[in-house]
Amino acid sequence: MPEIRTEDSPAVLGPATGKLVVAASLVVIFAGIKAAERLIVPFLLAVFISIIVSSVMLWLRRRGVGKPAALALMGLALLAIGVGLANLFGAAFEGFRASMPEYLRLLDSQVQNLTQWLEARGVEVPEQFVQEYANPQALMRFTGRFLGGLSGMLGNTFLILVTVIFMLLEASSFTAKLEALPEGLRRSVEPYHEVVAAIRRYMALKTVICIITGLLATGLLLALRVENALLWGLVAFLLNYIPNIGSFIAAVPPLLLALILNGPWTALGVAVGYTVINVSMGNLLEPRLMGHGMGLSTLVVFMSLVFWGWLLGPVGMLLSVPLTMSVKIALAAGESTRPVAMLLGASAHPPPRPAE
Repeated sequence: MPEIRTEDSPAVLGPATGKLVVAASLVVIFAGIKAAERLIVPFLLAVFISIIVSSVMLWLRRRGVGKPAALALMGLALLAIGVGLANLFGAAFEGFRASMPEYLRLLDSQVQNLTQWLEARGVEVPEQFVQEYANPQALMRFTGRFLGGLSGMLGNTFLILVTVIFMLLEASSFTAKLEALPEGLRRSVEPYHEVVAAIRRYMALKTVICIITGLLATGLLLALRVENALLWGLVAFLLNYIPNIGSFIAAVPPLLLALILNGPWTALGVAVGYTVINVSMGNLLEPRLMGHGMGLSTLVVFMSLVFWGWLLGPVGMLLSVPLTMSVKIALAAGESTRPVAMLLGASAHPPPRPAE
């Protein structure tokens, strides 16, 4: 680590002091991000949406579509998708929130019936254990708060879409600006261009997998006549950005609803169906499309979920893995930081170098 000198004194800070300064700086940065959460979260959403959309724009450009036409097409498509999702999600969430008291009452009745059934067979279940560790009502309330946070973020749909369009306009001229830089600066910026290309590839492929997962989950729930199937399909699409655990978290609310409204056999069908979907997507399709080197270890996924969720709220939980993947890909771009990227990965093999 480079030595740190002050302007007033020629004294040199040692490596340990330098690390403390870096740690203190990170604390200040994170505190600032936490304080500016309402401003930063829409911007981050716009960044990742623009990264995904830029892949589609590049595809259109390769097919001979001009820049203005491609940008107009993507703007109209984003507007239609954004308005459609906002209306669909908003209406479904309002229905879910209105029915929440009834859901909680039915869940409480189910838990009491199960407790009485176990006690009749000599199995004593302490009430404190049920309230603290096996309380499905807590899961349902957490689901309501999580969906409420997402619903509030959808209120910024117009601002996010406008920001995405301006980012796409800027991206279309970024290559020309890069070529206009002096040779020394251009060489120093080129590795970051490769990092952006790798993040674009990851986000595009992950989005395709998430869409397939959401459609399959929606079809399953519609076939089983589970209430709010479209809402839970959208939740499955969003939470699938969190590998390993996101899809299983998305299965909990429809599983509980199927149990209290449709009965145990429907709940069993939901559990089996989600398991098949998650195993198929996570173990078959995703490694085939993305490769094993792009993954994160399960511990890193969980820690990133906790950290980004604390820092940025419910949207931070959705963006936790894309943000951590961005850090990993950036670390993989440098020889000195590649070992850190390998520690974040799911296997002992070195992560692939970023490439277009």
